[in-house]
Amino acid sequence: MAFAGMNYMAIVVAAVFGFLFGAIWYGAFGKAWLSALGKTKEQLAASGSQKIVPFIVSFFCLLVMAFVLAGTIGHLGPGQVTPRNGAISGAFVWAGFILTTTLTNNAFERAKPSLTLINAGHWLGVLLIQGLIIGWMGV
Repeated sequence: MAFAGMNYMAIVVAAVFGFLFGAIWYGAFGKAWLSALGKTKEQLAASGSQKIVPFIVSFFCLLVMAFVLAGTIGHLGPGQVTPRNGAISGAFVWAGFILTTTLTNNAFERAKPSLTLINAGHWLGVLLIQGLIIGWMGV
């Protein structure tokens, strides 16, 4: 299902699996994340329609992330779009953009190192999964 040189099905699948990974990751590290953030569940609780807003924003951003990663992987050239190269591309994107940005922001915000590890680890997992899926399904 490629349109204009981009496999949109791979992008959607990569975004969905990235979203699911986030649910699993923060399900496992939720208490540690809240502690590192210095917040309680009650402080972050939203009411009414506001409960869903962060999830909508997150999924939209995961779609954009998968789209950009697919474009990056696609530039590897013919015969180079593989799950392995997809994961490697995801790791490079993470190291070059996500980790560096997270470290910079958290340094200025004086965030606890555990918050940096939890959030950066989440994004590493997301990009590895997205890269594997896009490499497997093709761009």
